[in-house]
Amino acid sequence: MSDTPETGISLPEFDETKTYRNLPLIVVVGRPNVGKSTLFNRFLHKRRAITDPTPGVTRDPIEEPAFVDGKPVRLMDTGGFKLDRETGSDGAIMDNLVVEKTLGALKKADRILLLLEAGPATPEDEEFIELLRPYSDRLVVAVNKTEGGRREAESWNYLSYGFPELLFISAEHGDNISELAEVLTRTLDFSKVEEGEKETCIRVAIVGKPNTGKSTLANRLTGTNASIVSNIAGTTRDVVEGKFTWKGNQFHVLDTAGIRRKARINENIEYYSVNRAIKTLKHADIVFHMIDAQEGLAEQDKKIIAHAAAEGIGVIFVLNKWDTMDQDKKTFASVVKKQRILFGQMEYAPVCALSALEGSGIAELLKTAVRLYEQLSRRTETSALNLALNDWITASPPPQGRVNKFKLRYMVQTQTNPVKFLVFATRPESVTDSYVAYIRNRIREDLGYSEIPVVLEVKGSRRKWEQRER
Repeated sequence: MSDTPETGISLPEFDETKTYRNLPLIVVVGRPNVGKSTLFNRFLHKRRAITDPTPGVTRDPIEEPAFVDGKPVRLMDTGGFKLDRETGSDGAIMDNLVVEKTLGALKKADRILLLLEAGPATPEDEEFIELLRPYSDRLVVAVNKTEGGRREAESWNYLSYGFPELLFISAEHGDNISELAEVLTRTLDFSKVEEGEKETCIRVAIVGKPNTGKSTLANRLTGTNASIVSNIAGTTRDVVEGKFTWKGNQFHVLDTAGIRRKARINENIEYYSVNRAIKTLKHADIVFHMIDAQEGLAEQDKKIIAHAAAEGIGVIFVLNKWDTMDQDKKTFASVVKKQRILFGQMEYAPVCALSALEGSGIAELLKTAVRLYEQLSRRTETSALNLALNDWITASPPPQGRVNKFKLRYMVQTQTNPVKFLVFATRPESVTDSYVAYIRNRIREDLGYSEIPVVLEVKGSRRKWEQRER
């Protein structure tokens, strides 16, 4: 249970150790800027969807499990329906793609929430209302931004479109949200909902510059069209999630916004999108770093990868659009060599070449991801770890000078996924970065962590491993 900051009311939460199947789907629809994402976030009790006064912020449908009126459902936020769509421009192309996604979501919804704005109906409202006629048996209509009775009187005119009921709410202030929740879940079938033990799931974040094929790969992996795909930079804004199974392994994919240099980020919306993409790494086991095989890596790639490595997250460099390159080993070796030069500290990270559009190379990528996840989950017994440490010290002893002399006493593994070790030394301040790197590399090479980052911390202790408290 959790307390919402707005009300202090205790609300149920999804048990992270459980999995839920066959949840009814509630889809929130309406024209741009009526407050769909604000309402979506309120039901979730967290800022999942990006909200901004700019119309058309949400593009990809975003789906999350939630408790509405105390009942478990899947909740989907959709892009706004726009009537005024100029032909030919990037904006017009994007608007059409957003509308196509929204209309597709209606077909699979168990309940559709049409969100209108207080005041008179707009032409976009009227067109969308007509499109919703075939779904009238699943439709709930709410008028937003009516806090304090604002424009409520003229909003009653929406009843002229044949709606049997109107609900007046404020998504921002929380007015009448509990009444809306009760109506939304009324008559939904919860008899098929199943709760089970959560299976091991490999969480993958797909990151990289714009137009490297992130959304194409996400759609290919999940077998869906959840992410909008276009040649327009910045198409993806929110993190779009999906799941799939490959050879008995459960995967959870997070498609993120393209990472650009700060100088090129000139929209508040894109700024928040990029920040959210970076924060998504905290919820990932492995990063698929997408690289356009023709363009190669760039300086802005370094920050996101360095962040992932520092957090102990597995990284796979994915050379996408490989179908446009010469299909020989020399070409691949040359590209990998350039990548190694740019990321000299990450020679351990595997490189996979594929075509997300055609589907070639996907099996090898997933095979590599499973291998990395096994390494991230590996735990080494303390006795074996310290036998290895003694061998490493014998092979390359620490400096013996009077000023920088130190001894490594013993080492323990403190965590898996990310993999972390703690080594105890007589004078931790004297342990050089180069010697820490030496031990880290030997852990990776000798103990089965060859393709993942290893986090190694040094702490002071004058006791030997055998003398430690039992």
